[in-house]
Order: sequence, then C-alpha cells, then structure tokens
Amino acid sequence: MKKIYHLSTCGTCKKILEETAAVAKGAELQDIKKEKITPAQLEEMHALAGSYEALFSRRSQQYKARGLAGKALSEKDYHDLILEEYTFLKRPVGIVNGKIFIGNDAKTVEALKNAL
Repeated sequence: MKKIYHLSTCGTCKKILEETAAVAKGAELQDIKKEKITPAQLEEMHALAGSYEALFSRRSQQYKARGLAGKALSEKDYHDLILEEYTFLKRPVGIVNGKIFIGNDAKTVEALKNAL
C-alpha cells in the first residue's frame, strides 16, 4: 500500500508530492481537508508511529489560537484533536508498505522518496 495524507493548499505538501513523484509511482493521495481522516486511518497511523503525539502538529494555527501551548496534553487529547481539526495532523504523512513517514524534514522526504 502506498498512501499519502496531505493538504492540497499547502505549498510544502505540493513540493514534496512533486519531488517524490508520488502520483507517478502509484501512491494514493488523500487531501485531509476534503476527505477527513477516519478513526480507523488514525489508528493505523498510530500503530506505525507509536504515538499520537508523533502525528501532532504544533505549527497549526489552531494550536496557538486554542491556547494549547501551555497545557500538558495526553495521548487521548492528541487523538481527539487530530480527528476534530485536520490542521493538527503533521503533514504530509506517507504510508508505504507498512512504514510511516511523518512531516517535511529533508531526511523524512528523502526516505519517503526512496520507499516509493
């Protein structure tokens, strides 16, 4: 399975999809704004990542707007927030043959490109 969860309006996601040639290599794309992440999809990501916190983006504008920076969040909080608001998912998230690639740092993008 090759699947990438992304945001179509995100310039960084667009650049990564282009750089990795994800579509040409047969990856299924899911725009998380248009098609919300299901609880089952989040559970699959969690099983591969090891925690919901690893999937959580503190760069979301909602993070600051909701005053979450000063709060101690639990794994359940991360889970619930990601399902509630798509911007809380660190992106892109790629799943390729049972391996997960989270975020946009250079090493992760390179590893995703090689896995595809």
